[in-house]
Amino acid sequence: MLALVAAIVIWGANWPIMKAGLSHVSPLWFSSLRFATGAACLFAFQAIQGRVQIPRRADWPFIGSIGLLQMTSFTALGAVAMTHLPAGRSAILSYTTPIWTAPIAIGFFGERATPARTFGILLGVIGVIALVNPFAIDWSNKVILGANAMLLAAAGCWAFCIVHLRHFKANSSAFTLAPWQMTLAALILTCGARIFEGPFTGDGSPAFWAATLFVGPVATAFCFCAVNAASTWLAATTMSMTMLGVPLTGAALSVATLGEAVTPSLLAGASAIAAGIAVTAIPTRKMTHKMDSAIGQEPRTAVAGAAPSTICPPEAAQT
Repeated sequence: MLALVAAIVIWGANWPIMKAGLSHVSPLWFSSLRFATGAACLFAFQAIQGRVQIPRRADWPFIGSIGLLQMTSFTALGAVAMTHLPAGRSAILSYTTPIWTAPIAIGFFGERATPARTFGILLGVIGVIALVNPFAIDWSNKVILGANAMLLAAAGCWAFCIVHLRHFKANSSAFTLAPWQMTLAALILTCGARIFEGPFTGDGSPAFWAATLFVGPVATAFCFCAVNAASTWLAATTMSMTMLGVPLTGAALSVATLGEAVTPSLLAGASAIAAGIAVTAIPTRKMTHKMDSAIGQEPRTAVAGAAPSTICPPEAAQT
């Protein structure tokens, strides 16, 4: 659980750092570097421990789901959109995941549509409308409209991953699969960057390398592992509620470090989205008992379900 909290704080800081990094490299190349360095770090760490494993056939749907949707699509859409929108607003719109997660979980996997969840979804939709501010937006500006749509699409991609991880279990742990998922994302993003952005665009400055080292080894190698492991034993909507800390941290740090304005639409939208996520993700007594049971499982069962002990080495897990 401590690893999940740390991941939330780091991912919040990642938004203003990504915004700053985009001044030194184009979005797709930046995203490609993020996953290439993240995969390299995890493979090196696993090699030192003698834990590098070739994925099994049953693992490939999870490599594809997370590698293509959560890593490739979510990151690329967010990075491209952030070249046109403030980092704080981008973070909040990207993390409207519960607006997508709850209908998917209810419609396709039989999770109960409680009044609280329905009300929470409505609050979230109101928050998105307030944040986008349709009365003030320039509807003739297709670039801004497209950037907002990209962020909502990114949230939808992650929603599919959260529900997938909640209702289907991989044979291997999140720690085992993460570098393979990152490698897949890096390969696809590199091809996309070469096609759409041309030769490598990084300027090689100290700021470029500092941003790359943060978004890769720290915000990717560690954070994706922690969050995806937690997704296997937290309810889909509850997982979305914990992720609320990311955009709130990102928005606050963007205001503090980048001087982004705190507008009425930002405050109203963020408040409604926060309330909607909180209401949507209130666990039932049955789900709370299920979560407690999952947390208390023995290590052998936890590996199959990617429990917290698989996120980091045993020494760190014991602290």
